[in-house]
Amino acid sequence: MTRKATPPLAIYSALSDATRCRILEILSSGPVPVHSLADAFAISRPAISRHLRVLKTAGLVAEVKKGRENLYTFRTGRLDQATDWISSFASKQAVQSKLEPPPPKAKSTAKSKLENKVKSGGGKTSGLASHRPAPSANQMGFDF
Repeated sequence: MTRKATPPLAIYSALSDATRCRILEILSSGPVPVHSLADAFAISRPAISRHLRVLKTAGLVAEVKKGRENLYTFRTGRLDQATDWISSFASKQAVQSKLEPPPPKAKSTAKSKLENKVKSGGGKTSGLASHRPAPSANQMGFDF
């Protein structure tokens, strides 16, 4: 029996915020000090630090102290766990679609041919309702 992979919820939770995604885009070019990251956003430095803490907890960034500065780097390898989890569904779907026969095509009926003809403007009238007879007053057995 194979063991099911657990979803990397911390990674997906960290990626669910636009600011954190933008931080990762900036960090993808290399290590960046926290003050440079804060300058790239219109939010406070403590707010950037909170976003960095979420990313660090998820394992997506690493903090390296260099002198008086804290440099942050993007740990791209941590995304492999998330992409592998998603890819497992895509590969299951591909296998399943190869095993299942395609659904049968619906047979064309006279009614559907008439509807298609009216919809395409091929009929003389503008609507399907004009092809139907008006219901009689006691069609359902009721006299009102």
